[in-house]
Amino acid sequence: MTLAASPSFVEATDTWTQNYAPHGWPWWACAAIASIPILVLFYGLAVQRTSAPRAAAAGAGAALLVSWLWVGMPLHMAAKSFALGALVGLLPIGWIVFSAIFLYQIAVDTGQFEVMKRSIGRLTSDRRLQVLMISFSFGAILEGAAGFGTPVAICAALLVGLGVRPFSAACLCLIANTAPVAWGSIGTPLIMLEKVSGLPIADLSAMNARILPITSVIVPIWLVRSMVPWKETLEVLPAALVCGVSFAATQFVWGNYINVGLVDIVSGIVSLVSLAWFLTVWKPRSTWRYGEDEEDAEKSGPSLSSVQIVRAWLPFLVLFIAVISWGLLREKAGMDHWSLGPLKAKYDFAMPGLNEAVFRTYPVVPIEKAMEPEKAIYELKWLSAAGTGVFVACIVTSILLGHRPRAFLHSLLGTARRMRIPLLAITPMLGLAYVTRYSGLDAILGLAFTRTGIFYPFFGTFLGWLGVALTGSDTSSNALFGSLQRITAEQLKLNPILMCAANSAGGVMGKMIDAQSIVVAATAANLPRSEGKILLAVLWHSIGLTSIVALLVFVYAYCLPGWVPSGVRLWF
Repeated sequence: MTLAASPSFVEATDTWTQNYAPHGWPWWACAAIASIPILVLFYGLAVQRTSAPRAAAAGAGAALLVSWLWVGMPLHMAAKSFALGALVGLLPIGWIVFSAIFLYQIAVDTGQFEVMKRSIGRLTSDRRLQVLMISFSFGAILEGAAGFGTPVAICAALLVGLGVRPFSAACLCLIANTAPVAWGSIGTPLIMLEKVSGLPIADLSAMNARILPITSVIVPIWLVRSMVPWKETLEVLPAALVCGVSFAATQFVWGNYINVGLVDIVSGIVSLVSLAWFLTVWKPRSTWRYGEDEEDAEKSGPSLSSVQIVRAWLPFLVLFIAVISWGLLREKAGMDHWSLGPLKAKYDFAMPGLNEAVFRTYPVVPIEKAMEPEKAIYELKWLSAAGTGVFVACIVTSILLGHRPRAFLHSLLGTARRMRIPLLAITPMLGLAYVTRYSGLDAILGLAFTRTGIFYPFFGTFLGWLGVALTGSDTSSNALFGSLQRITAEQLKLNPILMCAANSAGGVMGKMIDAQSIVVAATAANLPRSEGKILLAVLWHSIGLTSIVALLVFVYAYCLPGWVPSGVRLWF
């Protein structure tokens, strides 16, 4: 179709069809031009070391210009795409990060965080083991319950409070927030993948649960090795294996046979409990701490009672209950359809001039769906938003800890001041992602991966990685490329279950380099203007782990095709 290049059509009907080969340019040239906005963003962050808001604004400006002047998207549609993404950046993304940092601030201001540090120190004061417990095991629980940046925000702040160097804490939490992401937020990414691909969610979950458990064993070891040399890594190898194997085994069983929504939560709990028990019967040869660490403050002072320990962990116990409850109420009880008097729980705002005005076409979508217009609706789910669940946890925690209203307000204002710059960065970054989506720049980049022929299982996995790097979300990556993965797989005589699952499994490793996650990590670790440095630090980790996933997919495609699931029946 060439409607996108026809000004008369645009003027007459005010609709626009995406064009994946503007001006008839070859695919490699189209991919190079389509990558300009992302290159501008990363150049600003990593090379110029400019502030995240400025880099994001420059990237978004480049996306608007490329979409308008090269792709041919009407300028008003491109601008409205940006506006829609900016709104999503504020809620739900910005809201959940704000609430997560607020909860941490309450724990600090009430003095409970110091007690929590001592309780962890009594179990282990070794920084390597603390990172495993918090960033991997506890982070997986938060990812499964809430997702959307919550694990990085909470865990990075926790690690910094415990004494882990802020830069290390930010990078380690980004690396750890990978293997659980495919089932994040009560299985939302796979629910989306089922919707766009038309494939059974049980099969998609089972395939992910036959790929990612291998990386779940690797990531804890990878985390420790990122902190220390091999000698110090091998010292805690037994603990890293307990952490990773217990998580991987539970992930495999739960994702293959039991349920989609609770994979991360159950796996994270099993991993955390297993590691905590193991540390009561085993200790590393030496305790590793940073050179500037003071003597273990946790070992001094009076002993802690059970009541003190429970009270110290209360903010995060309440958080766990709240986000689980919110997820279940949203998915099982239809919270979005509730009403509080005249106030609705959900409002839908169609973006005028954009909603149902943009058409994707083959091969990005099946031929029969090529004339279905793209929705452009801002869903204001203020009640069911994960951030609201976390904010409720803040209120309940404040009451239970005796945090007076004036002190509560003081913590709230302190969080607002801290979040001012990050919100100014997240907003244009989501605007950039939405411009690439509605203009088709993301599809142009994605189609370049489909030209790899027999090597498509490997590079198709990187397509999911690219989708998450662009959008900041495995759910969004699946929405963008899930259908394309199925179409390409069928054309190349590959199993579509494998390639659609590979989109999600590869995507999780791109989570650590998306601009949104990097801003969240820098905010939680209180590292202003360090986003570019963090990006460079985790980039090769992201590529390395994605390559492992891609190799696994390649093996499944050509060596173990019989292991690709079909007709899986989950317990519930």
